Amino acid sequence: MTITAGPGPVRATLRGTLGELRVGLAVQQTIVVPTYNERDNVVTLLDRLAAAFPAGDTEIVFVDDSTDDTPAVIRATPCPLPVRVIHREQAVGGLGGAVVEGLRAARGEWIVVMDADLQHPPEVVPSLIATGRRDGADLVVGSRYSGGGSSRDGLDGGYRRLISGGSTVVTKVLFRNALFQVSDPMSGLFAIRTSSLETEELQPLGYKILLELVVRNRPGRIVEVPYAFQPRHAGESKSSLTEGVRFLKHLGILRFGAKRARMLVFALIGVSGLLPNQAVLWFLHDGIGVHYLPAAVLANLVAVGWNFALTDALLYRNRRQHRRFASRISRFFLLGNADLLLRVPLLALLVSGLHVGVLIANLATLLISFVVRFLVLDGIIYRARRS
Repeated sequence: MTITAGPGPVRATLRGTLGELRVGLAVQQTIVVPTYNERDNVVTLLDRLAAAFPAGDTEIVFVDDSTDDTPAVIRATPCPLPVRVIHREQAVGGLGGAVVEGLRAARGEWIVVMDADLQHPPEVVPSLIATGRRDGADLVVGSRYSGGGSSRDGLDGGYRRLISGGSTVVTKVLFRNALFQVSDPMSGLFAIRTSSLETEELQPLGYKILLELVVRNRPGRIVEVPYAFQPRHAGESKSSLTEGVRFLKHLGILRFGAKRARMLVFALIGVSGLLPNQAVLWFLHDGIGVHYLPAAVLANLVAVGWNFALTDALLYRNRRQHRRFASRISRFFLLGNADLLLRVPLLALLVSGLHVGVLIANLATLLISFVVRFLVLDGIIYRARRS
């Protein structure tokens, strides 16, 4: 990580069991802006922030994960406000991780988080802080959905509006108690009082850091300021299928805890594997007359391959570096076929002894072996490496 510091004293910190105590706050507010390849936006953003805030009581901290020359453009842009650039060589935690890095580096009494693409109008930022001070709030959310707010202009097309609205509804249902004061939990524009912030509690994943803050930090008083979400000034949206998967994974972790969330995803992958398993078994046994026991073994091999592909690519993507591919797949197949020692006798008992249909009996044995396979996968094959 490299840090370029602008004018102003350096923050002193004390760390202990109660978190981080910030000493000698140097400015009234810090604007934290995470950036990823935003070179065409940062000059206009700095100009508009400088016009919105008087010099002397505001600093701007960019936390940059760019692969282009965004940091160089920021450093080369004249600005009356002190500007710091923190460039991360590894984008740990995605955009949410960048925001937390900025929160830890901030020196202000208030910290404002906003995007660099100008969809969050810089001119509304002073009203977030003023509202927080006036109302004695711990967190002020820039909302697209409270009275006077709007998201229509900034969300390009009905598909993005549907995804945004659907994500908001799902999130509020899952966290209805924590979010009863928040109409826009997906907002990327908010201001938080530094004294109410506990960065050590945060475990960001992806780009929805506000939800992380509300659920884990539990700020006391939350108020909202409506704003109109603007079209992107330049460049392309960073929304993608990968970010969508990260968001769903983050929801599961926040709601159920990390291990239970992984178990839920593993169960969904296992359910998806039932289709190739049952289809191959039906084809071999009912289609071409193979005895049900060897047919079940061959069907299991196909399903194990299906489950490995999804588990390795989606569920344990961040743990794959701990073991080579050959090691992961061989252990996965060993585990996936070792349970045949349990399933084959049980299948024979159900079919030959109790006269249960082959497909129904096969499904029952798959469900019985599920929990054991998950515990072995999570605790041994994809075990998290200790720091």
